[in-house]
Amino acid sequence: MSTSNYKMNTSVENYFLEGCGRCPLGGTTECKVHSWANELAQLRKIILQTGLQEECKWGVPCYALNGANVLILSAFKNYCSISFFKGSLLQDPKKFLTKPGENSQAARLIKITDAKEILKLEEDIRASIFEAIEVEKAGLKVEFKKSTDLELVEELQQKLEDDPSFKAAFEALTPGRQRGYNIYFSQAKQSSTRISRIEKTMQKIFEGKGWNDR
Repeated sequence: MSTSNYKMNTSVENYFLEGCGRCPLGGTTECKVHSWANELAQLRKIILQTGLQEECKWGVPCYALNGANVLILSAFKNYCSISFFKGSLLQDPKKFLTKPGENSQAARLIKITDAKEILKLEEDIRASIFEAIEVEKAGLKVEFKKSTDLELVEELQQKLEDDPSFKAAFEALTPGRQRGYNIYFSQAKQSSTRISRIEKTMQKIFEGKGWNDR
């Protein structure tokens, strides 16, 4: 089923009640947001104390500085996270930031699997957020290296640029799974068909599954 058949969430408050709205689990007890409700609430509290503006983008809470996206909150099967758009520019002295995937060049995550971790890392989390704010104030840019290993189809590349949470999910896939999806998309001759294939497989990608996985 295409993600266009789901009603993507447009409210931060509603996100915490019903999820992002990207899949049929939205509004049910199986929604991943409910699995990490306590942890997400704690992370949100810390973020709001930094002065970033909160809004809903791509169905999830997004935090910006003067209109420039700095980070987003997300919930996955095995963890919830803060994802920094320019995380690769952060110093990360404690080495607790992780790449969403092997090929990630900009985004970095703070993965949380237990509320106790937040208490332990609270000062480091806050410091990373303030550093990300300073990176944005300074106008720093991530210098992207062109990948020679995998040339993504144009429609997929555009979708990744338009939707950071989808980009994080795609980059978290193994290189083999990324390649499998890209081959499947590229086999369609028409752009409209490639777009349709991308939409229909987005939920599997968010779940970390490969094209052939059920």
